[in-house]
Amino acid sequence: MQPAYILGLLVAVFCVTGLCYPNPEKAQTGDQIQEEQWINSDFSILRNRSNEFAFDLFKLLVSKNPDKNVLFSPLSISTAFALLSLGAGETTQTQILEGLRFNLTETPEAEIHRGFQQLIRSLNHPNKMFQLTTGNALFINKSLELLEKFREDSMFLYSTEVFPANFQNSNLATEQINDYVKKQTKGKITDFFDRLDENTVMILVNYIVLKAKWQTPFNPYVTTKDKFFVSKDKVVEVPMMQLYEFYTRIFQDKELFCTVVELKYQGNAAALFILPDEEKMKNVEDALNPEVLKKWKNSLRKREINLFLPKFSISSDYELEKILSTMGIEEVFTNRANLSGITGQNNLRVSKVVHKAVLDVDEEGTEAAAATGMMIVTSSARWPLPLVIQFNSPFLVFLLVDDNMLFMGKVNNPQNA
Repeated sequence: MQPAYILGLLVAVFCVTGLCYPNPEKAQTGDQIQEEQWINSDFSILRNRSNEFAFDLFKLLVSKNPDKNVLFSPLSISTAFALLSLGAGETTQTQILEGLRFNLTETPEAEIHRGFQQLIRSLNHPNKMFQLTTGNALFINKSLELLEKFREDSMFLYSTEVFPANFQNSNLATEQINDYVKKQTKGKITDFFDRLDENTVMILVNYIVLKAKWQTPFNPYVTTKDKFFVSKDKVVEVPMMQLYEFYTRIFQDKELFCTVVELKYQGNAAALFILPDEEKMKNVEDALNPEVLKKWKNSLRKREINLFLPKFSISSDYELEKILSTMGIEEVFTNRANLSGITGQNNLRVSKVVHKAVLDVDEEGTEAAAATGMMIVTSSARWPLPLVIQFNSPFLVFLLVDDNMLFMGKVNNPQNA
């Protein structure tokens, strides 16, 4: 079976009139950063704010894309903009960080950046059970010169790679960036750009790739065609995976009228599948926030179930400027943008934010290391009969690593890639 991937990609395109070029030597840390260290303060602040941003963006994407599949990586988007804020000033910086849902009176800017540094390092830490890679890259016009402080901080805090590019030769620059994206996403995203805008002087890329296997894989030989009720008027046939007499953690939320099923990957990654009751999808969507997620996770209990889950592959491609503007990140897209901390000049702005995500779910999960997952058996009292949970109507899926929200999705129709 070919590897399946979960990945997210965000690209920010910068436009300007006239500019400058980076020193190719590896930078050392600036005076304001004296030593590499993990954050000792409560890391839950970063996670909670990131999850708040994730749910707010999810609701907007769902409202803008009714009756469609939705998929994105909130971590990819927030990391890219937190990196960008290193070079932002005044209102532009405040809008970015507050738009990411940070309270700057409670959380100092330096702590936010160190939090992302810790998160990036922990996610990229080698893991024998699954593969997870995230990274940032800046492609800068050969006439453009980065300020040393921005260059050093972006590399130290966000592990950013910096590459010179010739944006005057649009075809060459497009090929360079597409090749990089293809390599980092393991070939899942090719030809991301057809052609770059002639005014482009810098491209910021953030990517996340997750490959992992279920602790308890589905048996592909029992996957059969079954009905999926997209709506009252539309029914499609999908390959339905099945697990019988399977012990996993679930929660039936009587207040929000939905069932939450946790499926663990090998290692410290997990997926939450949320199945609303009939005609209750909007109720669940409207209620989503970090407290609801916390309630679900704290309420999960092991139970024997018969699980029916569609095998599917979905992808998304969004331009996020307008949606992010409604979330308060507005000035950075205008001529009022203050990104002078990047180059020392005031004529730099973000012209486009493109985000692409891909999610493949099959019997094995998302392919990773060779360790074999075993069925988890609880020692608690056995239920008379396994609970039957059928994901045969639109559902939500959240993918988490160490409780960090990597991906969020709504599967309205598994047939639509």
